[in-house]
Amino acid sequence: MDGKGSGIKEHFSIIRDPRKPNKRHKLLDIITIALCAIICRGDGWEQVEDFGQVKYDWFKTFLELPHGIPSHDTFGRVFALIDPEEFQASFVNWMKAIQQATAGEVVAIDGKTLRRSHDPGLGQAPIHMVSAWAGENQMVLGQVKTEAKSNQIKAIPKLLRLLDLSGCIVTIDAMGCQKKIAAQIIDQGADYLLALKGNQSQLHEEIELFFQDALKSDFRDVEHGYHQTVDGDHGRIETRRYWITSDIDWLPDRQKWKGLKSVVMVQRERDLNGVVSSETSYRISSLDNDPRKIARAPGALGH
Repeated sequence: MDGKGSGIKEHFSIIRDPRKPNKRHKLLDIITIALCAIICRGDGWEQVEDFGQVKYDWFKTFLELPHGIPSHDTFGRVFALIDPEEFQASFVNWMKAIQQATAGEVVAIDGKTLRRSHDPGLGQAPIHMVSAWAGENQMVLGQVKTEAKSNQIKAIPKLLRLLDLSGCIVTIDAMGCQKKIAAQIIDQGADYLLALKGNQSQLHEEIELFFQDALKSDFRDVEHGYHQTVDGDHGRIETRRYWITSDIDWLPDRQKWKGLKSVVMVQRERDLNGVVSSETSYRISSLDNDPRKIARAPGALGH
């Protein structure tokens, strides 16, 4: 709103108003209130309306609001009519304008099903979204809607193309551990940290066996990096241990993964009021042997 290129008005005024003439509320007013409410963790159109009412005096200093704050029904109806591609393009451009991208920025790609988006009575299936989250800036950089959770693999490349990833580290959980996605991240000037699970079962088994053998020999003759973090609160203590190695000449098909330089093992041990649980997971990465850099990456590391 400061007129320096990062204002909502500048980036969202391109959205065409889908409503008929003689509208009570300005489209830009509706969009601005909704964006501000969601940034402040508003959940649902009722909360968006409540937020607008509470902040009415503030909104009135820069919005027209000819008939006050719109009702929650108006918010829902208007956003249902807005062209989603126009809104997405505006949103991404707005995020680019206000984000201060830095070398080494971590971008986590995450797939989720929106809460309360499933309504069997209306025949409405759950809404699945794939989002890009910037760790340093603590903001959503972009989102792509998918018709089914299984389509998230197709949505990830589309979302990545919307973003300027130069110098960033992209983390994705197992759904995104695909050769084409890894290659796209490298081609866009970024590094990747991809989780392994059943979708790459052979690769997962090979890396798991390698690390288990290395642990038994205390990593003798294996050049590697190690880092440990400990944090906790309210009776919970969580210890994370990270091992990373660029010693991957033994890995079959490694040449098929563009930019692949290292493999990673993460052990998470949680002590909750004396009850201890643990899990071990594995990653592949285009990063060099730097466990501290791996440790600060969210998303695929389960932070």
